Amino acid sequence: MHERFRYRTGDELTGKASELGYSLPFSDDMEPLFSSCRIGEFTTGNRFVVQPMEGYDSEKDGSPSSLTKRRYLRYASGGSGTIWYEAVSVVHEGRSNPHQLWIHGKNPDEFARLNDEIRRIAGGAGTDPFIAIQLTHSGRYSRPEGMPKPLTASNNPVLDKTVPRVLTDDDLKRLADRFVEAAKLSFRAGFNAVDLKACHGYLLIELLAAKTRSESVFGGEEVSSRFRYILELYDRIRDEVPGLCLTTRLGISDLYRGGFGVDENGLPDYTEPLMLVRELAGRGMKLLNITMGSPYYNPHVNRPYDNPVPGQKKPDEHPLEGVMRMLEGTRLFQQSFPGSIIVGSAYSWLRHFAPNVGSAVIRDGGAGLIGFGRNSFAYPSMPAEIKLTGSADPRKTCITCSGCTRLIRSLRPGGCVIHDREVYGEELKKLIESEK
Repeated sequence: MHERFRYRTGDELTGKASELGYSLPFSDDMEPLFSSCRIGEFTTGNRFVVQPMEGYDSEKDGSPSSLTKRRYLRYASGGSGTIWYEAVSVVHEGRSNPHQLWIHGKNPDEFARLNDEIRRIAGGAGTDPFIAIQLTHSGRYSRPEGMPKPLTASNNPVLDKTVPRVLTDDDLKRLADRFVEAAKLSFRAGFNAVDLKACHGYLLIELLAAKTRSESVFGGEEVSSRFRYILELYDRIRDEVPGLCLTTRLGISDLYRGGFGVDENGLPDYTEPLMLVRELAGRGMKLLNITMGSPYYNPHVNRPYDNPVPGQKKPDEHPLEGVMRMLEGTRLFQQSFPGSIIVGSAYSWLRHFAPNVGSAVIRDGGAGLIGFGRNSFAYPSMPAEIKLTGSADPRKTCITCSGCTRLIRSLRPGGCVIHDREVYGEELKKLIESEK
């Protein structure tokens, strides 16, 4: 059954995991988190990753706003070795909201200036961050003007509430050109890596699962057809943008029927995700960011929480089950591809014990990097403070209240309503008032 976080000691936390039948990795030695990590030609100073969390706060043209810059400069001063930008659309019609970041021919210099400032501030704090950009098309979750305008790879009876527009092969080929153009602009803007976002129900992961897509070279029962789009896109960007690290944030299991990485009942089946990563590794991919589920359908899977957003039921499973599902899935991929650096997710629910678990995971070879999304909203300075004091401050960590999710779902700027009240507490007040 679902429970709130109430653990005062590491022993209480690991004891609860044992009660549930799990062995939760745990270490008081923080040194593994501050070991260097080689990613291609770049060496990070530590194993902390700011995971991609959308802020819904860009300018209308998709450029970083003052609020966007504020978030990223907080990350820069916080000491994480890797800063992984949130989802950045490659076309206007693929934006998830009117204020999603969007990179195009008129604004790469805006991103370049922000990256320069990130590196300047991070350098002053003693780090030289590896900076990745997540390129995306929101697919069925496209809302470029604020209203749903779904553009899908194929129909899905579990997810479809209305009949969506299914993109044609020609549509997809034109979109591939936009992805390649965006990758070139990203390289020009100073990003070290481009992430082809294939998770959370967006277009690229839907193509990987598009078994019902008929008369198409990008779908159907054949695995090779469903993999074709992302593999051809990877090949094009690798060949046309030499010097750019290419990666993906991959949902290794959607955990719903008709999704990717599931059996006929919607339960995890990693057969095809392992096949895909093997194909990508054979093409030279050395960095992989792992997640599961969809924040739109089963948000507890990739973001175990204490409190759901209003109107949403608590899941039947204990949040530790979600944490362990992600840890075990990540371990499988890291051990299957020992030459790759795998980023793990779903640590924020563990609060101030997350670094203890992450350090043990790194030590035991269960992942190469440890990612924080919601906790980076709440406590961007955690890596620097751990380095200074040896532990995370329990008064500053994310409390998984879903306040940031509530803002984002309402198309408002997203951030921590508890620990960054100056901005996001005020946004929540406005939202509550508008709902009365």
